[in-house]
Amino acid sequence: MSAGALNAPGTDLPEFLSWDELQRLPEDVAAQIELWDRKVVWNRRGPLEHQRFAVRMRNALEAGARQAMRGAAGDGEQRCWQVEVKTNVFFTPDKSSFLTPDFLIRRCLPRGADTFASDVVLAGEVLSGSDTPKRRAWKMDRYAEAGIPWYWEVELDSPGTWDITAVRAYEVATAPVAGLVVKPLRQALYIPVGEWEPAGPGIAFPEPFSLDITWEDLAF
Repeated sequence: MSAGALNAPGTDLPEFLSWDELQRLPEDVAAQIELWDRKVVWNRRGPLEHQRFAVRMRNALEAGARQAMRGAAGDGEQRCWQVEVKTNVFFTPDKSSFLTPDFLIRRCLPRGADTFASDVVLAGEVLSGSDTPKRRAWKMDRYAEAGIPWYWEVELDSPGTWDITAVRAYEVATAPVAGLVVKPLRQALYIPVGEWEPAGPGIAFPEPFSLDITWEDLAF
């Protein structure tokens, strides 16, 4: 699916924008736009509850990152991660393609530095009503093609309860092409490697560092 299929109808913006042109738009408009090959892709803000769950997940991941960094320092290793929410991830040097995951883990960068896909070790999305299956698959493909090792999804219940129904983890993999008569459309893809529901125990996962997240950590 092309990025154009994700555009919001009835807008007065041009179909294509450069990063510099995007920066000149009103802040509340620019914050709802992603670019892919300079094509405008609308990324509508979710409800307040959506943002709160992104922050909850960010806080839980950061707690794991801090613990892992303390352990690495004790072992004499140099490891450093930063956990952020709603941060632009650039896929090209000219910033003509970028997405804004709800939360991410990246290797430590200097203050004020831009985040490129090669810096990111985990990208995550809190799924809401605007995240159609096509939109979800399109974003996953972009993250996978960029080689981001891990992708997480937080699935929410319908409005009114706003409970988490599932958290899923995916690892990027390269599809083997040797011996195939027809080559795959995409060689890099995400493989599901973890799924947790509130009825079970909390989230335990070994990458990109040891994670132990309770459902209370994510409660609304």
